[in-house]
Amino acid sequence: MKIFEPKLFTTLKGYRKKQLIDDLIAGLIVAIIALPLSIALAIASGVGPEKGLYTAIVAGFVIALFGGSRVNISGPTAAFATIVAGIVATEGLDGLVIATILAGILLVLFGICRLGSLIKYIPFTITTGFTAGIAVTIIIGQLKDFFGLTPAPGTNAVETIEKIEMLAESFSTFNWQSFLVGALSLAILIVWPRISKKIPGSLVVVLLGSLAVNLLGMKVNTIGDLYQISSALPTPAFPAFTLDRVLHLLPNALTIALLAAIESLLSCVVSDGMIDDRHNSNTELIAQGLGNICSGLFGGIPATGAIARTAANVKNGGRSPIAGMVHAVVLLLILVVLMPFAAWIPMPVIAAILLMVAYNMSEWRRFVRICKTASAADILVLVVTFVLTVVFDLVVAIAAGLILAAFLFLKKSADLAEVREWKADRRDGKQVPYGTVVYEIHGPMFFAASDKFLQFPIHEDTRVMIVRMSDVSMLDSTAEQNVERVCEVCKRNGVKLLLAHVNPQPMETLRRCGIVERLGEDAFCAHIDDAIARAERILKAGENAADANAQKAESETETEGRCLK
Repeated sequence: MKIFEPKLFTTLKGYRKKQLIDDLIAGLIVAIIALPLSIALAIASGVGPEKGLYTAIVAGFVIALFGGSRVNISGPTAAFATIVAGIVATEGLDGLVIATILAGILLVLFGICRLGSLIKYIPFTITTGFTAGIAVTIIIGQLKDFFGLTPAPGTNAVETIEKIEMLAESFSTFNWQSFLVGALSLAILIVWPRISKKIPGSLVVVLLGSLAVNLLGMKVNTIGDLYQISSALPTPAFPAFTLDRVLHLLPNALTIALLAAIESLLSCVVSDGMIDDRHNSNTELIAQGLGNICSGLFGGIPATGAIARTAANVKNGGRSPIAGMVHAVVLLLILVVLMPFAAWIPMPVIAAILLMVAYNMSEWRRFVRICKTASAADILVLVVTFVLTVVFDLVVAIAAGLILAAFLFLKKSADLAEVREWKADRRDGKQVPYGTVVYEIHGPMFFAASDKFLQFPIHEDTRVMIVRMSDVSMLDSTAEQNVERVCEVCKRNGVKLLLAHVNPQPMETLRRCGIVERLGEDAFCAHIDDAIARAERILKAGENAADANAQKAESETETEGRCLK
């Protein structure tokens, strides 16, 4: 598979008029779905509502143009909301732009270095844990607008714990009208899919909520009360890059890049199953990088593949990147024509939309199922990742989750590795000659389990030791050192060591470290039968040598006796 091979260029071969019509319709529907979501996610990220549209337009078009998936739709997603809000609060808009561009560069490098396949090394429990954690942080962040709370002047709650404290301190400012609008909007979002699946519920609550608040004169904050609305086209702007600034923002950029890579490739995997196709993960990472670079340059926020919008694209007939490009163009037209009306949208409606998004992305049923059915180790990884995502941030959560999962996996693998001795004279129908002991090793021999090699007791009557290694798939340098120690112990005790069924990787390791040369090629047998036959020959040769020595000693004694006479 090539590193960079955009799906657009391959899907256009044999492209038909009917597919073009389907892609146009799918792109239009996805744009309608993306409109309120893009505005809501931008506000949740602490930036102006138009920034969400800039992201969906610029990044959505670029990623569709160069992406490695036929149907992936990219734009702002809920997973970025808390991360972006934290960067904006501490580093400002310029800091966010630099971090977004740096993240784009990192994503391009990920793709060039063929790191797209590394997504499989992130355990399912970690992705479930941090996704649920992000959902909880979004919910906590939206309660202020949902209840219409007014924090004390100067309050700047960035971390989740700070937001909880702010909610507790300002709950006395509860606005029942805001709560009513938010609760009704949330109820409509829950019920609407049973009424119509063609028209998105988020668009319905935006229209109804805006009309109700503005026509009835309700005392509810709207987007226009808190933000300055702009319908201007996105224009490129280059922030001031300095080495100190870049190094300072690099951790934030890495966070964005990692999350964008994980989210986009997960979205691609889901969509592959829906259309029976296979995406190019490295091409997708490069496209995500280019999209984020362009989004940052044109004033947008980080973007990645959006699973819900991608699924909507597939369900409405989209089968090529044309649909994603159409979705971006339609949003551009909406930005120019309808953006001023966004000032009417009530903040409790935005909060209700985001609460529904958080609920859907949390996948709490999957979380509960893992807790009920998985092993204690998997549950521990899940819960630790979830808690750290809520309390700290995504990088800490993923890093801790991966380290914990790795240690638990190593322990489990080491526990499975074992050494068994053939106790009886016969095993698997094979006769073991007297003076021979046979040991079987099960499992990989790596540093956490390499001490198993030292569990070979040498009995007083042992003359040949056979180690059967058919179940040893790999052997690392630590285990190799222990093999050398076994060789030395056998040599000191006059025991011949034979190895049977040695697989290619362990054999290469033993050859490279000189053990094959030290023991001799004849010490390595392809089958246990060959090893037993070899042991019989060794024992017989030893007996013959012993008889010869005894006869020689007897002859020397007789000769000495005759000389004395």
